[in-house]
Amino acid sequence: MNMFECNQNSYSGAVFHAFPALEEESTHAGYAALISGYGLPVPAPDYLCAIGTKHKRVEKGRWRIFTPRHKPEDSLYGHLKFALKYEGIDLAVLKALFVSIEPEAIIDIIRSQPTGAYSRRIWFLYEWLCIEELDIEDAKQGNFVALINDKLQYSGAARESKRHRVRNNLPGTREFCPLIRRTKTLDQFIGMNLSQVAIDRIGKTHADLLSRAAAFLLLKDSKATYTIEGESPPHNRIERWGKIIGEAGRRKLTFEELDSLQRIVIVDNRFVMPGLRIEGGFVGDHDRVTGMPMPVHISARPEDLESLLSGLIETSLLLGKSDYDAVLMAALIAFGFVFIHPFEDGNGRIHRYLFHHVLAEKGFVPKGLVFPVSSVILDRIGNYRQTLEHYSKPRLDLIEWRPTEKNNVEVLNETIDLYRYFDATKQAEFFFECVEETVNKTLPEEVDYLKKYDLLNDFIKNYIDMPDKLVDLLIRFLNQNGGKLSKRARDKEFNQFTEVEVEVIERQYDNIFHADE
Repeated sequence: MNMFECNQNSYSGAVFHAFPALEEESTHAGYAALISGYGLPVPAPDYLCAIGTKHKRVEKGRWRIFTPRHKPEDSLYGHLKFALKYEGIDLAVLKALFVSIEPEAIIDIIRSQPTGAYSRRIWFLYEWLCIEELDIEDAKQGNFVALINDKLQYSGAARESKRHRVRNNLPGTREFCPLIRRTKTLDQFIGMNLSQVAIDRIGKTHADLLSRAAAFLLLKDSKATYTIEGESPPHNRIERWGKIIGEAGRRKLTFEELDSLQRIVIVDNRFVMPGLRIEGGFVGDHDRVTGMPMPVHISARPEDLESLLSGLIETSLLLGKSDYDAVLMAALIAFGFVFIHPFEDGNGRIHRYLFHHVLAEKGFVPKGLVFPVSSVILDRIGNYRQTLEHYSKPRLDLIEWRPTEKNNVEVLNETIDLYRYFDATKQAEFFFECVEETVNKTLPEEVDYLKKYDLLNDFIKNYIDMPDKLVDLLIRFLNQNGGKLSKRARDKEFNQFTEVEVEVIERQYDNIFHADE
């Protein structure tokens, strides 16, 4: 009896608490078997595989239950092959597995299957993740095989590894490589070709109207990104950050660029050290009595920041040159940055700036327009927090930490791979929802509003002699009160209006703004 047979359904401890219950007659397969069998300290994948007793594949919660004929050989190679074939690549699980076994275990697999497509993939992944060349001669036979199966995950540009006769199509680098599973939701979003939809809509919009819409949406997004952080800065700071967002994508992503962005976000740095953190960091609260940290997210260790950010930047450059989808790339880079949390403060705003940066750099956003990503996120703030927690919550139990004298956190164990290798599918789906809403709702609604605003503006000016500022104020008051002029406005700013004039303006407002209802 080997370890898999001993340990199929008898896991315990923090590592396995995320595994949902499984029917007694079912057995773990693939990554579930490897995690439980080797006691790997990794977050459980979003979906787990098992072998059932029925001859039909089914899904029950997070379990994907395969038929008995899919049952792999109950061995290291058997479960690795099953995982790569049916689940895709999970770099976090593979790295934890490889460092927990002897290299000879992988060498035995390769020598027993020297030309096998899966054995060569395993060989490449071991050497790539562990930065260790095994005592095996280069592969001489076998067709080149792609590392990532495009039917399971979204791949990057392929780079050939002649030693393994493998095409490395991972979307990132060894220092930073999140992956995204191919889902029906994401395929549907990609199929919408939202970039072209936005460009087509822009082409039908008058240049002056587009310019005004862009200016409003830019300011709206800048204000929203501060609101998300619970801040209400002066208007000049909102305008200054809006200008920075408007320049997104014009400069390459570098350490210097990120440092410059943080210095712009944090104007007063008397209490915030600029640059990369030199201490631990967390997101959460402090106990009201003791001041003890109560983290909901623990940031990467300060000694890991340079490696992680250099990997993130290199991955950004790599994907920027490929045909990798712009929205998926934006999700990888922006969420990866905020999970690392490299600065003492300003991480959230830079994280949302990176959405703009990637979309602009990849040419997804029409020229002259900024998608109001932060304002759409603000409207979905509950889902946004759940998306962040989906990453952070499973990792808290895997991070050993202690409070410092400053009521900060000090991480005591090795955690860098938690930030390097993660499944960004949930984050990608959330961000695509935001982009779709922007293209199909927010942008058209703003252009439509401006058209109606201009019609009412022209009517009022022809009906009554009034300065532009007062006309603008009148229209804003009408918008805020459902098309009716409030008693306060009639008694103050517009106390010179007659009853007839008010009725005429309100009727015209209704004709213009509610004509489609």
